[in-house]
Amino acid sequence: MEVGLLYSRIRPDEKLLLTELRERGHEVHKVDVREATFGLDAPPEPLGQCDVVLDRCMATSRSRYAGRFADHYDVPVVNSPETAKLCSDKVETTLALSEAGIPTPETTVAFTTESALEAIEAFGYPCVLKPVVGSWGRLMAKLESRSAAEAVLEHKETLGHYEHSVFYVQQFVDKPGRDLRVLTVDGEPVAAMSRSSDHWLTNAAAGAETESFELDSEVERLAREASEAVGGGLLGVDLMELGGEGGDEYTVHEVNHTVEFKALNAAVDVDVATTVIDWLEAKVADSEVGTDATPAEVQP
Repeated sequence: MEVGLLYSRIRPDEKLLLTELRERGHEVHKVDVREATFGLDAPPEPLGQCDVVLDRCMATSRSRYAGRFADHYDVPVVNSPETAKLCSDKVETTLALSEAGIPTPETTVAFTTESALEAIEAFGYPCVLKPVVGSWGRLMAKLESRSAAEAVLEHKETLGHYEHSVFYVQQFVDKPGRDLRVLTVDGEPVAAMSRSSDHWLTNAAAGAETESFELDSEVERLAREASEAVGGGLLGVDLMELGGEGGDEYTVHEVNHTVEFKALNAAVDVDVATTVIDWLEAKVADSEVGTDATPAEVQP
C-alpha cells in the first residue's frame, strides 16, 4: 500500500502513524502542504501513485483545500472533503448534528454585534461565544456579564476578518469538570478518554488531565451517530455529561476531522495508531474488491 501524508508539521500523532505504516512495509509519501502546489490537471508527483491519502494538516484552510484537490485527482482521502467541510466549521457541525437528531448544545448564530448581544442576553449568563473555525479552545469566551459580552464583541468587530462577523453563541453546559473524547473509525469506537480541568475549558492541548473512559451504550450510540452525521472517517467525537459525572444523558458539542490522539494513546490500553492503520488497510482493500481489471489493464 502506498500512502500519502498531507502535513504542515510532523507531530507525535503523525510519528505514531508513520512508524506503524513503515513497520508494516507500506510506502509513505510525505507532502508538506507549505511547499506543495496543486494544479487542476495533475497532482503533485507523489500523490498520483497513492492508494490513499491521510490529511493531517494543522491549518483548516490547508486541510480543506488540499483534501479537495486529492479528491479532484480521484485519490481517496481520509477524511473526505465533505467531512472536512462539515467538521471544520462549527456552524456546519451543529447543523449536521441537529438535523440528525443528535443532542447538541443550544446554539444561536448572529451576524452583527447588535444581534449577537441580543442573542447573548436571551441565553443569559454565563453563555459561550466561539469562533466558527478553530481548535484547542482558542478564542473561546465564557461570558459572565453584559459588560464582558460588550467588550468581547467590540474586540471581534475590531479584528475585522469575516469569520469574526459570524457570532456563534452557545449555551454554557455546566459539565462535571470534564468532557469526553471518543475516537472513531467510520463510527466504530476505537477508544475513549475523559479530559478534566479546574478551568471551564477541558482541552488536552490546554493541559487537562486525561484518563481512560469506559464507554457506555449511550456514548457509543451517540459517537456512531455523530460520525454518520458528518460522513464518517477518522474522527474525534467530543461529548459532555448532563446532570453530573456518571449521568446517562450527554450532548455532543464537537466532531474533529484531523483528530489528535497522542493524549488518548497515553491514557488507554489500546494502541490507537495500530487500530487506525488496521482500519485504513481494510478500507483500501475494500475499495479494490469487485474490480476485474488487472494492473496492466488499469489506465494511468
